[in-house]
Amino acid sequence: MDTLSYKTISANKATAKKEWVVIDASGQTLGRLASKVAKLLRGKYKPSFTPHVDCGDNVIIINADKVVLTGNKWTDRVYLRYTGYPGGQRETTPAVLLSKGADRLVHKVVKGMLPKNILGAALLKNLYVYGGSEHKHEAQQPKTLDINSLK
Repeated sequence: MDTLSYKTISANKATAKKEWVVIDASGQTLGRLASKVAKLLRGKYKPSFTPHVDCGDNVIIINADKVVLTGNKWTDRVYLRYTGYPGGQRETTPAVLLSKGADRLVHKVVKGMLPKNILGAALLKNLYVYGGSEHKHEAQQPKTLDINSLK
């Protein structure tokens, strides 16, 4: 048996095949959308997935202001942050984040589903979120992807 034919091939920055993908978020549940987008950013849907390399796609999310949360999560869910000063714990809700900008809410949720290291920060730069149906990445000729077709 020729063992040289069974080498494991790891992707690197030069061999990673990155694509541009457009996802329409209208009517999608926020958490389910974010988990699939995090997998796309990470590259887990590709056969050449390598854990320590940015081999994921560049993802453009449009209509982020039409995302859905079930139940009373718009007002009852609380996101906490800390300013660094005594008594500096601040809380906000998804409704407040959406009113400040639709990109903030989706960006925050996807960020929480990525690795908490330098690679996660680099992957987050490949995410572009827009509240309306227009985006400025037509020059990259992105493919439209139905998020419901992914597992």
